[in-house]
Amino acid sequence: MDLHDIYLEIRPEDIAYVKFIIESYEGVGIIRTVDRKKAIIVLMVVDDFRATARAILDSLKQEIPLYEVPRPAEIGDDWLLRELAEESPA
Repeated sequence: MDLHDIYLEIRPEDIAYVKFIIESYEGVGIIRTVDRKKAIIVLMVVDDFRATARAILDSLKQEIPLYEVPRPAEIGDDWLLRELAEESPA
């Protein structure tokens, strides 16, 4: 199964809310913070839940400002995000 990363820019105060919503749908995805200052997060989702994750994001866009962004060049000290970046094309 492939793991897909969807990078999002949101308001810093919305990080916990988005994490709560995504992770309340058990198995859909995992949220990690990429850049706290810029409020960039990544949603990691497997193929089987990609459509569900997109639907959740579309719904969240109705409530809060949420923008999909390209993968940042610098992903910080997070070992999992570094590994994902090495395995997948930019």
